[in-house]
Amino acid sequence: MTTTPTKIPIDVSRVQRRVLGVLSAAQIVSGAGVAVGLALSSLVVSRLSGSTVIAGFAGTATVLGAALLALPTARAAGRGGRRAGLTLAYVCALLGSVVAVVAIGLESWQLLLAGLVLVGGGSAGNLAARYSATDLAPPGHAARHLSLVVWASTIGTVAGPNLVKPAQAVAEPLGLTGAAGPFALSALTFAVTALIVAIGLRPDPFILARRIAAPPAEPTDLAEPTESAKPAESARPAAARDAGGRTLRTAWEVLRRSPQARRALAGIAVSHTAMVSVMSMTPVHLDHEGASISVIGIVISVHIAGMYVLSPLVGWLADRIGRRNVMLIGMGVLICAAVLAGSGGHRVTQVGAGLLLLGIGWSCGLVSGSAMLTDAVEIAHRPAVQGMSDLLMNVCGATGTILAGAVVGFAGYGVLGAAVAVLIGLFSVWLVVAARRLTPAAERPAAT
Repeated sequence: MTTTPTKIPIDVSRVQRRVLGVLSAAQIVSGAGVAVGLALSSLVVSRLSGSTVIAGFAGTATVLGAALLALPTARAAGRGGRRAGLTLAYVCALLGSVVAVVAIGLESWQLLLAGLVLVGGGSAGNLAARYSATDLAPPGHAARHLSLVVWASTIGTVAGPNLVKPAQAVAEPLGLTGAAGPFALSALTFAVTALIVAIGLRPDPFILARRIAAPPAEPTDLAEPTESAKPAESARPAAARDAGGRTLRTAWEVLRRSPQARRALAGIAVSHTAMVSVMSMTPVHLDHEGASISVIGIVISVHIAGMYVLSPLVGWLADRIGRRNVMLIGMGVLICAAVLAGSGGHRVTQVGAGLLLLGIGWSCGLVSGSAMLTDAVEIAHRPAVQGMSDLLMNVCGATGTILAGAVVGFAGYGVLGAAVAVLIGLFSVWLVVAARRLTPAAERPAAT
């Protein structure tokens, strides 16, 4: 007599704790790789090209890469789960780092810029990781869970630049130039991150959440379905096929139907544009005001701390008082930051305080907007819409840096601060007016 094996009901909370641990570990390691590239890329491009103007394209290439890889990452997640999407992003970053090492050896700044576009996959993966934390989050806890993953990147981001000199020292005995060492380290970090995700993110949170959302024919166990057990493509829900195969079209259709998703997307984009516009030109402004490199570094470090350190508190507030309320708080903080930094002149302390608030305001906009977007979209369509969010966020960021440079060049840093404050103010008014069309319940997270 054959006994049918008993299937163990899944413990979603235990799986979610594992997911958060794996994603946090991946953020720490990959954050170091991203930070190493950001710390060195413009300097290496400048030395290879002999042009300060061309050096500015280093940051643009990385941001462009993050934007270009946002939708492929989302498409892979829609088809094969979060593990597939994140692995794709980090493998692209790994390949980009290898290309950068080769480019430095060949002294080709053109090839280096091409490699930096692929390195942008690290940023695309880190952005997608925050959404991966929400798939299995209990109702009313999405903001808290994604904010923990955002916070974890603080460790890698802070540690990364401090690893540049040791990496340069290790490079020479290995036959590499000193400038290539940090990019070799980046390649190693992205390889480790890809392994962490590929091995640790099991069961896949998106696949599991989608299976839970669709009532199963029989009890669910912790194991992911085998290839033979997986439904054929024709048997998969149409929404799942759509999310995987036609990512851009799916995202536009969902955004067309959901005003709340559009507001969330706009809030993320505006917050990011304001932050990068002011942050990118602050070192230039302080340099013109006579500040030393070490002082500029401290100001930027304070800014990065503001971006990440308080994110768990921001997530808790977004779950407690509502996403829209926290987004409006963030907009108010961003206005204060732009005015404070823009009117600081040569007063480094005031500019630093403005940059600290700039980071905190960005955190409020990103965390609350990401949670609001997740609330507004059903599980099958989330990767597509979230990928669109990251694409728009990075495109707006790249555009903001270009426009900020022009504003500062023609009118000064103070005018940039005033322009950003006006932009945030106009968006805040629109957010309040547009949100009145929804009932209060539609703007709040599900009850805990």
